[in-house]
Parts: sequence; structure tokens; C-alpha cells
Amino acid sequence: MMAKRIFLSALLIISITFIHTISAQSIQTTSEKTAYINSIELLETIPGKVAASKAISELNQKYKDELAVMQNDYNNKYTDFLSNQNKLAESIKLRRMQELYELEQNINRFMKVAQEDVESQEAQLIAPLRERLKEVVNQIGIEQGYTCIYDRANPAIAFLTPNAIDANPLVKARLQSNRR
Repeated sequence: MMAKRIFLSALLIISITFIHTISAQSIQTTSEKTAYINSIELLETIPGKVAASKAISELNQKYKDELAVMQNDYNNKYTDFLSNQNKLAESIKLRRMQELYELEQNINRFMKVAQEDVESQEAQLIAPLRERLKEVVNQIGIEQGYTCIYDRANPAIAFLTPNAIDANPLVKARLQSNRR
């Protein structure tokens, strides 16, 4: 009977030790490894961003220059109209007022089209860069074994653990090396 108790006690101690070891290993393997990036900062450093920004800036300047010509034409006609309106026949005055109104409408349409085109070009040129950034972040996440990589540029994240790892240097290095 005493041998049975010693055997059961030893078995219980071994079982508890085994369970404790297994649960400790389980806790270690399920611990999360998190990191963070700042996508705005990374997007500024990605190869191709300078060229894309320059192309967008040049397009924007072309539209500004054309708009200045249109506004100058409008201002000249408006000034001429104001200085001569008392000398004009009523039908000529109405025609010039209509012409000024049409010029205003053309300027407004032009500004809308220009804005849409600049936004479209920006989206077209920046989209591949954003996709490349996403690919690199995914690669870094897999290679480094991160459970999650937070983007600090996203204001929806309210808490960042002090143990989080800044993955920006890894992503920047990969972006600069153009390694896929």
C-alpha cells in the first residue's frame, strides 16, 4: 500500500511537471511578435517616388500656366467691358456679358478637369509604389516571424506596445535594394 502511494505520488509529480513544461512551451510559441512601420515615411523613401512627384508637379505646373493664360484673357476682356460698357449698344453689351460668363464657365470646367487629371495621374504613378511597399512589408513580416505589423500613419491605432519592433529600417533597406 505504501509502495502504491509512493508510485502514485511520483506519477502525480511527474504529470504536473510534464504539464507545466508543455504549457510553458505553449506560451512561448504563441507569444506574439509585433512590429510597426510608418507608411508615409517609407513611401517618401521608396525608389521612384521622386520621379513620380516630379512628373505630378510638372503636370500641375502646366495646368497652372494654362489657367493663368485663361484668367488673364478673362481679366482683359472684363476690364475692357467695364471701361467701355457705357459706350456700347445694349445688344453688344449683352453679347459681351454672355462672352464673359462663358469664359468663367470654361475656366471652372478647366479647373475641374485639371484637378481630376492631376489626381488621376498621381493615383496612377503612386499606386505601384504603394503596392511595392505592401509587398515588402509582407515579406519582412513573414521573414521576421511577425504576427502583426502596425502602420503608425494609421490614426486608428490607439496603442503601441513598448515591446514592438520598428520595422521601418528593414523595409527601407529592402526598398532601397530593390530585392524582391
